[in-house]
Amino acid sequence: MGPGPLPPIMVAPNGARRGKADHRALPITIAEIVATATSCFDAGARGLHAHVRDARSVHVLDAGLYSELITELAGVCPEMMVQITTEAVGRYSPEEQRQVVVKVLPAAVSVALTEMIPDGETSAAARFYHWAAEAEIAVQHILYSPDDVQRLAGFIASGVIPQAGLQILFVAGRYARNQESDTGDLPAFLTVLGETGLTVDWALCAFGQSETVCLTEAIKCGGKVRVGFENSLWNENGTMARDNCERVGQISGIFEKIRNPHTANIE
Repeated sequence: MGPGPLPPIMVAPNGARRGKADHRALPITIAEIVATATSCFDAGARGLHAHVRDARSVHVLDAGLYSELITELAGVCPEMMVQITTEAVGRYSPEEQRQVVVKVLPAAVSVALTEMIPDGETSAAARFYHWAAEAEIAVQHILYSPDDVQRLAGFIASGVIPQAGLQILFVAGRYARNQESDTGDLPAFLTVLGETGLTVDWALCAFGQSETVCLTEAIKCGGKVRVGFENSLWNENGTMARDNCERVGQISGIFEKIRNPHTANIE
């Protein structure tokens, strides 16, 4: 049957680096993440981009914690897709990233191309990507620059990464000053993607107070979006959001107005 498509809106409620000092509504524990995911589902998100934290609130690639989160959320919100992350945060090797996916067997996982294949060695990565495809695990390739798009296309051409069911997340503003994204980031990604000729299911995430306007542009261009406190704490008007649910609700409303204008205008 194969993995399902990316949800139109995915919430990334915590990420690897922010904590309660950044926003008291940022979820840390499994219970907090489950509660946040459930409220965000009600607000319009259909997927959770999941990071888990240890007892010290530190981001970890822990198979037990991921499995606990997936089980707990399935019990209260079974329709919410859970995508785990292999984010290395400078601590985890490519082998450790691969092993957490093997142990958890999630429905979906995000994998940064630059972290999984940081050098020219591709044999272990190729085995992992093809195993994931056979296991029907949806792999979303995290791309930080147009150069990453070209690199991905090269790995597909050489057979390292399967082309079928290709999912991508463009990260706008990763290398920008103060990690503030700009609407000009997206066209560069799409131009290079068009040059590759690849057919992909793509989404965008963006940093800082420009998150809303960048995600709006992605929706207009036919893409999907990832929103939440991992990348931004701010609403479109520059105020700090109350919680992840408020951010999802705002983006969900924009999505409906753009994609389903007639439905959105019904009182």
